[in-house]
Amino acid sequence: MFRLTRPLFQVLKRTTGIYGLEVHPDPLPELTKTLESTLSTLSSIPQTSVYRQGVEALVRNKLNIVQKSNGDIAAVEKQLDEGQIEQSLDIASDELSLATKMVEWKAWEPLEEKPERGQWEYIGETTSS
Repeated sequence: MFRLTRPLFQVLKRTTGIYGLEVHPDPLPELTKTLESTLSTLSSIPQTSVYRQGVEALVRNKLNIVQKSNGDIAAVEKQLDEGQIEQSLDIASDELSLATKMVEWKAWEPLEEKPERGQWEYIGETTSS
């Protein structure tokens, strides 16, 4: 009986079953590259930024999973729990794009104009200004 290994299955995989999401022929190196690019982009954001701290921890965890996988796509999909590996690639690309925008926007800097009184109050919770 012929048994398909996961890398061979990825080569033979014709569709993700998701409209507009194509099968990637070699997804793990691409995912690694994208995650490393995100970390590089985040390095230009101050370490005190909550956005950088959160995203950096998340990306490092994902990168660690991919690097420890020994090329096992099924294991990566299971541990990342984001669906198919192509979906994980899509998510990583979106995160890289957002990190680039956050650097452009300098979102960690204080607001140029003070917010109106009550703007940041939510359902009985008040914030000090």
